[in-house]
Amino acid sequence: MILRTPTGVPPRATTPTPLRARTRSGTAARRAAVGLLAATVAISTASLPAQAAPAPKDPASAAQHSLRTPVTDENFYFVMADRFSNGSTANDQGGLGSDPMVSGFDPTKKGFYNGGDLAGLRNKIDYIQGLGTTSIWLTPSFKNKAVQPEDKSAGYHGYWVTDFTQIDPHLGTNAELKALIDEAHARGMKVYFDIITNHTADVIGYGDKNERKGYVAKDAVPYKTADGQSFDDRDYAGTDAFPKLDAGTSFPYKPVLEPGEEDLKVPAWLNDPTLYHNRGDTTFTGEDSFYGDFFGLDDLFTEHPAVVNGMKDIYKNWIRDFGVDGFRIDTMKHVNDEFWQDFGPDVLNYAKEQGKDEFFMFGEVFDTSKSFTSQFTTRNRMQAVLDFPFQDAARNFASKGQDAGTLQDFFAGDDWYTDADSNAYQLPTFLGNHDMGRIGSFITADNPGATDAEKVARDRLAHELMYFSRGNPVIYYGDEQGFTGPGGDQDARQTLFASQVPEYLDDDLLGTDATHAADNFNTAHPLYTGISELAALTKEHPTLRNGAQQGRYASDGPGIYAFSRTDAKDQREYVVALNNSEQPQTAEVPTYIAKRNYTRIYGDAAARAKTSDAGTLTVTVPPLSAVVYQSAGRIPHSKSAPAVVLQQPAPAAGDNGRLQVTADVGGTSFYEVTFEAKQAGGNWTPIGTDDAAPYQVFHDVAALDAGTSVEYRATVLDNGGHTATSQARNASVPAPVLTLQQPAEGSNVQGAVGLSATADPEKASHVVSFQRSVSGGEWTAVGTDGSSPVYSATDDISALADGTTVQYRALMSGPGFSVASGTRTVTVGEAPQPASVAVAGSLNKALGCAADWDPACAQAQLVLDPADRIWRLTADLPAGTYEYKVALNGNWDVNYGADGQPAGQNIVLDHPGGAVTFRYDHSIHVIAAG
Repeated sequence: MILRTPTGVPPRATTPTPLRARTRSGTAARRAAVGLLAATVAISTASLPAQAAPAPKDPASAAQHSLRTPVTDENFYFVMADRFSNGSTANDQGGLGSDPMVSGFDPTKKGFYNGGDLAGLRNKIDYIQGLGTTSIWLTPSFKNKAVQPEDKSAGYHGYWVTDFTQIDPHLGTNAELKALIDEAHARGMKVYFDIITNHTADVIGYGDKNERKGYVAKDAVPYKTADGQSFDDRDYAGTDAFPKLDAGTSFPYKPVLEPGEEDLKVPAWLNDPTLYHNRGDTTFTGEDSFYGDFFGLDDLFTEHPAVVNGMKDIYKNWIRDFGVDGFRIDTMKHVNDEFWQDFGPDVLNYAKEQGKDEFFMFGEVFDTSKSFTSQFTTRNRMQAVLDFPFQDAARNFASKGQDAGTLQDFFAGDDWYTDADSNAYQLPTFLGNHDMGRIGSFITADNPGATDAEKVARDRLAHELMYFSRGNPVIYYGDEQGFTGPGGDQDARQTLFASQVPEYLDDDLLGTDATHAADNFNTAHPLYTGISELAALTKEHPTLRNGAQQGRYASDGPGIYAFSRTDAKDQREYVVALNNSEQPQTAEVPTYIAKRNYTRIYGDAAARAKTSDAGTLTVTVPPLSAVVYQSAGRIPHSKSAPAVVLQQPAPAAGDNGRLQVTADVGGTSFYEVTFEAKQAGGNWTPIGTDDAAPYQVFHDVAALDAGTSVEYRATVLDNGGHTATSQARNASVPAPVLTLQQPAEGSNVQGAVGLSATADPEKASHVVSFQRSVSGGEWTAVGTDGSSPVYSATDDISALADGTTVQYRALMSGPGFSVASGTRTVTVGEAPQPASVAVAGSLNKALGCAADWDPACAQAQLVLDPADRIWRLTADLPAGTYEYKVALNGNWDVNYGADGQPAGQNIVLDHPGGAVTFRYDHSIHVIAAG
């Protein structure tokens, strides 16, 4: 399930143009840097001597190899059981009768159960294994609330759980699950469960009508103990203590259960309404993205130790009783950090106690910023996250034909994930999924008018990139049959068995004349055979799955991106070159080895090639394809370790809770650099090993007080077993950064002004004060708030005359720091209203417009309510994932995105289908949907 905010996503263009052009000078400058990197392989500086500098007097550090866990070579097949194969019609209605609004079964509707089950999966396991699959990943398979009438759809997808101990009857029985797992294990395959810890089905309602309500912030109505005392739950998160709560008085809304549903959920503790946040529906921004209900789904109080322990017990039982091999964890970014810091290590340790030494968990964190997604594997101690940044980069390269250098830049950022127990090599990579849409649909949308042959070639190129680069590739069921669809969510959940859904029957499949009117288990489909070939090749050459990845070459514009893969033990170099242009391209690719023969093992290119005296390999790559070469022998051993110099550690751009620690290495061979840290009086502790230049880690220091001194050093290990250690450098933990979120700069305000701020890094101990300055006068206090993660206050300006300017700022102090935010300036008085306001985005066609992203479309126009000065538009939208902004006066000259920012990021709407109301407040430039 993807329910997300645009937080951390790179800003989109202020118009709907999908690509942002680079300036020639900026591209040239970056190309020069890339060329230097490729020519030297490892970052070096003129000051580095040719041989190793004397080691420091401290005890020699233990050089390490870059971490490889047992799951750096998995090939996942991600499947929705209801949409794969119908092994038994007896369970189609889940034992609930023939009424679709009770049973949820209607094979003619894409939002209802269509009939697939676990028996069907087992029957077709040869087909799945034939792709080279090593792990089957199932969407949630627990018993669901069959129908939620408010959503006009059924729980076929598995995300509306009522019983966490039982397989959904529509899919089969617990015994059938055990049989599937046993069958997979007998074949040497694993089975992964998609699990949920954030919410359950929508059972709790609010108020006299037992309905869904809008979100109420913690600052507006704080939680109260059963004795009536206000408290902040974040003060207790991660501890074994929590105040006693009362369902009638502790929450902003009184939770209400329908008669007969008081004991609906299993295990029984899930029926306690005080174990839910009970704050109303989320808008997926700020505080409410942690505390709000997702379209009414009951949001669990994951700060409460009873919920933490209850969820651990649920999933330990599935490991113990069924032998599940791992978990994909839904909506991870919407759960507090303390939950993961406890849940992840404890469940992993339990799995190992059960003999599951390769047990693996990865979470869904929808965001394309590595500085954010990596926090869950470093700060939050989880093993991995789904690589959404890779999905975005792969689409840009293979489908959109974007500048090859952007892919070089993307992989250069992998060190965000490097720490002592995880790195980017174990991330599951994917090209599309059940929420956002399929790679086939992206290629079709990005290349209107392209031939089927071109679309298939781009699809295969995307899979080549995924299989040959670091990470564990994930195939979304049906992609191997060329499935497309017009969008995400229900439009990307077609059946592999013959469909009766009209919307699916209209789809145009890639690489075939087949339609969804018949079964699609064609093992001769060009994408099925292509994926099988990739899996077989990487099995034969495991270095292509878990070898060190070193960026080598990037064309200026569309063309070749090349990298090498090298196993630290075998020391045989593979060169991978991918061409995303529509013409053949030739490149001189740097390698580790001069005057060495290379043999082509994949692709359509010269069968053999030889590196030059300078170590470059000339490769010619056909359009929209890839080639792979293997060196004839090992990389020559270095005679001595190269010099290593540590740069001055500095706060990391993008995450103020981490320090960027970089080492310059003075050689050109294959090296691994281990970084260590210690505090005063402590011992050196490894914080990560990097096996590709630039050599760096982003050390998480968020838990330390500002100003704390940390000492760092780096040790290089060459391929001959020699080591050298840098001189140590000291750095201080930076002060937190305080950012004023509201009011919007330049906005008009009246009456009560809402103020809010956030801190990076966030700590429950923070207390923020707000101040104002009227017409340039002295700063005076407005209010103070210690309720995290968003700090807020309200300022009454009703006594100020229209036209008065007011500035606001936020202040915060603590151990070792005292910081202030930037200022925001507003004007008292009513904001002049625009001539028109439109919601413009990928939803416009669904509204009846001729084209998407059309700010002049009549159907997209909001209407001003003179009573409250809010612009509104209510419309029916099909289920799907949309992006939009608000555009004024019928054009893109003035537009606002997320958080009311001028020309800001697109806003993401994951809509279950049905009516939705857009509301725009011109005084703060914020648009919201609900």
